Amino acid sequence: MNSIKIEGQNRTDFGKKATRHLRADGKVPCVIYGGTGNVSFSAPTSAFRHLVYTPEFQLAEISVDGKMYRCIMKDLQFDVVTDSLTHIDFLELVDDKKVVANLPLKYVGTPEGVKAGGRLEIKMKTVRVRTFPKYLKAAIEVNIANLKLNENMRVSDIPAEHMEVMNSPRIPIASIVMTRALKQQENADAKDAKKK
Repeated sequence: MNSIKIEGQNRTDFGKKATRHLRADGKVPCVIYGGTGNVSFSAPTSAFRHLVYTPEFQLAEISVDGKMYRCIMKDLQFDVVTDSLTHIDFLELVDDKKVVANLPLKYVGTPEGVKAGGRLEIKMKTVRVRTFPKYLKAAIEVNIANLKLNENMRVSDIPAEHMEVMNSPRIPIASIVMTRALKQQENADAKDAKKK
């Protein structure tokens, strides 16, 4: 799994004024929690570009005053007017502590229903899981090759070994729907059959 390295500076000044100064300098205030104690730091906005603006699930290796923290992003805040990044919460990964994360779903295979003329509709792109850090991965592969026309694949069908999926098991994640052309063909075939 991909890791993004971030060099951070310890924050000693807090409050609105100090935070404003940081943002004016092109830095983002951040907090790491979940480990032995909370760590407040800041880093240049550019350091987070490959972590924030991507659909991929990645780890952050954050160095603050010579100490390294392995983390995942938990919460992002953006300015409502400028849409610039204003704050990030990170969760430190501790080997024997379960974490909750949103992992991308990677759909593989060409569904039988698509080969039969149907259209694939992806309903979910990520799934919420609880697991130990060592089982986190860039994406969960879901094989949809056997999905037939008018069939759904649900959260309960996701192969999530060593993970507890927190979304409702009944929610559809992918469906094969009939296209208009296929419906018209079926209707035409049905009329022909009646005539005979």
